[in-house]
Amino acid sequence: MRAVIVAAAVAFLISLFGTPIAIRVFSALKAGQPIRTIGPATHMGKKGTPTMGGVAFIIATLFAYVAGHLALTTLPDRQIAQEKPTMTALVLLGLFVFCGAIGFLDDFLKVRKRNSDGLSAKGKLLGQLLVGAAFGIAALYVPSTNGQTVASEHISFIRDVSWLDVGKVGSVMVFVFVIMAMSNGVNLTDGLDGLATGASILVLGAYSLIGFWQYRHWCGDDDYRATNHLTELHCYQVRDPLEIAMIAAAAAAACVGFLWWNTNPARIFMGDTGALGLGGLIGGLAVATRTTLLSVIIGGLFVVITMSVVIQIISFKSTGKRVFRMAPLQHHFELAGWSEVNIVVRFWIIAGICAAIGLGLFYSDHLAAMG
Repeated sequence: MRAVIVAAAVAFLISLFGTPIAIRVFSALKAGQPIRTIGPATHMGKKGTPTMGGVAFIIATLFAYVAGHLALTTLPDRQIAQEKPTMTALVLLGLFVFCGAIGFLDDFLKVRKRNSDGLSAKGKLLGQLLVGAAFGIAALYVPSTNGQTVASEHISFIRDVSWLDVGKVGSVMVFVFVIMAMSNGVNLTDGLDGLATGASILVLGAYSLIGFWQYRHWCGDDDYRATNHLTELHCYQVRDPLEIAMIAAAAAAACVGFLWWNTNPARIFMGDTGALGLGGLIGGLAVATRTTLLSVIIGGLFVVITMSVVIQIISFKSTGKRVFRMAPLQHHFELAGWSEVNIVVRFWIIAGICAAIGLGLFYSDHLAAMG
């Protein structure tokens, strides 16, 4: 627990005091956010606000991970086994950094062109595909000394579903899909001051709790299993759950520090750098914790907002009519006359309810197994 707390504290402080530096740097570089002319008129006042702020909380998370590992040197022997970086950490942090890099390229092109046309949609999807495939292969084909891999060959809900065995190749494909879906989901949720940041904090916080609970009931802890006479039905078959908890907690805390400057009126935007990075990390956490299908509930706000775009596109192309005044969904409510702050707070509430339901289902499974 100490390592998780240390990582979270370091991430929060670096992000809180580092984000103003990012604001000054990106302002000096004139890296202001271009605003789409077809968007809500109220957004035109945000033109020129520094973007690419995701760099701040990505860097904060990386430093926090190192700090968390330094804290491990003072812990009991059974925990020091995870002192060195693991494949789980490389996959999760790699997704965070490289999905963020795709977003950074998109933000850079927008700033350079002085309009909202950055990297093409096909370019972003191709980049996500390549990143997802690379880390998916690592997650499926690089086992630990006990044969455990970061991802599983089964599709999971709260645990692996035994009859949903899709094999290694199929699992890589599922991995890629989850990463692309989550990264684009968070990206679509971004657009109002603090909306994606706050929602991501809630989802990452939920995954921090899941990771730590799995660590406390880990099948890889032979002493725990022997002492409590547990079978694999009572513990969790995941790889490096302490790493998962530490990274999720660090990323959540880094976003809290960033939110201080990103809440309305935002002094900096996370940009695609932050949105794609966070989505990639959340997707990786879903696969690593064996909660792939549960992530649809935990990240329910991202799913709802993504579906609003899909529904709008299908409706307009098939009937020529729009279901919403504007998609994604948050802009529909803007055009309906809701204030930005009201939309953000209410959507945060929805995100919190979804995360709470997901955690409730996760814990109920444990109670059922123990009963």
